[in-house]
Amino acid sequence: MATGQIFSRTTQALFYNYKPSPVQRMLDFDFLCGRETPSVAGVIQPGSEGFQKLFFGQEEIAVPVYSSIVSACKVHATADVFINFASFRSAFASSMEALQQPTIRIIAIIAEGVPEADAKKLIAYARANNKIILGPSTVGGIQAGAFKIGDTAGTLDNIIHCKLHRPGSVGFVSKSGGMSNEMYNVLARVTDGLYEGIAIGGDAYPGSTLSDHVLRFNNIPQIKMIVVLGELGGCDEYSLVDALQQGRVHKPVVAWVSGTCARLFKSEVQFGHAGAKSGGDKESAQAKNKALQDAGAIVPTSFEGLEAAVKATYEMLVRKEVIVPVKEVIPPTVPEDLNFAIKSGKVRAPTHIVSTICDDRGEEPTYAGVAMSYIIESNYGIGDVISLLWFKRSLPRYCTKFIEMCIMLCADHGPCVSGAHNAIVTSRAGKDLVSSLVSGLLTIGPRFGGAIDDAARYFKDAHDRGLSPYEFVESMKKKGIRVPGIGHRIKSRDNRDKRVELLQKYGRTHFPAVKYMEYAVTVETYTLTKANNLVMNVDGAIGSLFLDLLGSCAMFTQQEIDEIVEIGYLNGLFVLARSIGLIGHTFDQKRLKQPLYRHPWEDVLYTKYS
Repeated sequence: MATGQIFSRTTQALFYNYKPSPVQRMLDFDFLCGRETPSVAGVIQPGSEGFQKLFFGQEEIAVPVYSSIVSACKVHATADVFINFASFRSAFASSMEALQQPTIRIIAIIAEGVPEADAKKLIAYARANNKIILGPSTVGGIQAGAFKIGDTAGTLDNIIHCKLHRPGSVGFVSKSGGMSNEMYNVLARVTDGLYEGIAIGGDAYPGSTLSDHVLRFNNIPQIKMIVVLGELGGCDEYSLVDALQQGRVHKPVVAWVSGTCARLFKSEVQFGHAGAKSGGDKESAQAKNKALQDAGAIVPTSFEGLEAAVKATYEMLVRKEVIVPVKEVIPPTVPEDLNFAIKSGKVRAPTHIVSTICDDRGEEPTYAGVAMSYIIESNYGIGDVISLLWFKRSLPRYCTKFIEMCIMLCADHGPCVSGAHNAIVTSRAGKDLVSSLVSGLLTIGPRFGGAIDDAARYFKDAHDRGLSPYEFVESMKKKGIRVPGIGHRIKSRDNRDKRVELLQKYGRTHFPAVKYMEYAVTVETYTLTKANNLVMNVDGAIGSLFLDLLGSCAMFTQQEIDEIVEIGYLNGLFVLARSIGLIGHTFDQKRLKQPLYRHPWEDVLYTKYS
C-alpha cells in the first residue's frame, strides 16, 4: 500500500468498458480544476477501436479507444489508474489483467457483488506487488482540484457546492460512496474543504482498508485532520484502532461507525452493502465506536453530532494555526451540453432535419401518428403503411388494395429489361446486394418506369384543359413527344395486356369515379387508329387510375394532388415495386453461382462509321 499521496494534477486513467456520463464528468472536473491535460488518457472497449468524441471545456477532443488492456497500457505508459466499469461477472479477469501491467498502480473496481474468492485473489496479488485496489463496489475517490474517478462526488453543481474544485485540509475515507457525497457537503460547510476522499467499497472484502488510507493521510502534509466513516459488520475499523493505539497516527481523527440502530432489531440485519451486516458484538457499531474513542479518536454520541465534532476539531486547529484556511477560488464555468441545455429550457437551437411522417421518441415508433402496435394488431397491409408514410393519412381500404396491386403487378418484368439486366450483371461481378439493387434502380427514368409519372401528368393536363383525344395526341406529336402510357413492344389491339385489364376492372368496380382512366381509354381508342401496338400499357393504367384514386377518395385538395404528381410519388411506387424483382434477380444469380457476365461479340456491331 502506498504511504502518501496517490493522485495529482497530472494523474491520468484508462477507462474500461466505456460509459459516456462518468467519462465526461471526469473531463468536466478536469476543466473545472484548471488542469492542462485531460485525466482520461484512453478508453478500453473489447472488440472496438477508434475514438470517442468528448468535451474538455469548450474544446471537443477525441479520446482513443483500444480493444485490449495491453495495447492501451503500451501507448499510455504514464496512465497509472485503471477505472473498471466491467460487470461483477467479468470484473475479476479484467482487473487481474490490469494489475499485471507494470504501468498500472491503482485500480478502481466499480462493480458490486464481485465473488469473494475473486476479490481475495485480487487483493493478494495487489499487496504482493505494491498496488492499490479501491473497491469492489466503490465510486472511487477524489483529490480536490486535481483528479477524480468516474461519478465520484456527483454532478458539477455538487462539486462546486462542496468546493472540490480546489484543495482543502481534510482527508476523508469511508466504505460508502453515497455517504462520501454527504460528507463532502458537510466538510464544505464547517471546514475549508476536502483534500482527498476515498470510498473503499461496501463489499465484504474491499481491496484496501480504512486504516490503509488513514495512514496515508497521516503522511500527506496538506492534510491536517482526518474524518472516517465506518459501518457495522466486519472488523476493518479495529485495524484503525490498533494504529491509533500504537501512535502511528499523529493527526486528529474524527470517526463515526454507522448502524447503531441494528440493536433495535431482534434478528440479524443486512444493510445496503454486502459488508454492512450485523454479526457478533465486536462487529456492532456501538463496539467499534467505543473502541475508536478509547484509542483516541474523536467520536460523537450520534451521527447527527458528527458535523459538530468535525467543526469543533477544525476550529481548534485553526486557532492553533495548524490550519490556515485556504482562499476561495472562483472556478471557470463549464459549458453545458447542448442536449441538456435544450431539455432544461436554457437555450433554443434550430433543428437540422424536419420529419412529419414518423416519430421514434416515445415508447414505440409511430407512422403518421399511428402506433406500431396498432398497425400490427389492426392487420394493416403494406398499402396502409405506404398511405401513412407517403400520404400522411389512412386511405380507404380500396385505395390501399390498389396500391398493393400496383406493387405486385410491377414487381418484375423478366430478366431482359434494363433494370433487371443491370442487377444481374452487377451480381455476377461479385458485388453485394445493395450494389446490385442500386445498379438496377439507376436505370429507372423517363424510358423505364418513370413513364407512370409522365402519363399521369400529361393525361391530367389534357383532361383538365378539355382537350379531345385528337387534340392531345396531335399536339404531343408536334412537340416530338410520345404519349406516355401508350404503346407496347408485344401487346396490341388483339393481344391486350392482362395487367391493364385487371387494373381497369378494379378501378371501375371500386373507385367512386374513374374520369382520368376513361379519358386515357379514349386516347387509346384514337392511337389504335394509327397503329395496332399503340395500346395502353401498365404505366398508363396506373398513372391515370392513381389520379382517380387521389381525386375520388375526397381526402386530398387539388393543390395536394398537383403536388403529389409533380413530386414523383408514382415513380416512387414503381421504384418500390421493382426493387422486389431486382432483389430476386440478384439472389437468383448468386444462388446459381453464375460467373462474370461478358456480352457476346456477335451481339455487337463493330463499325468504323462515326
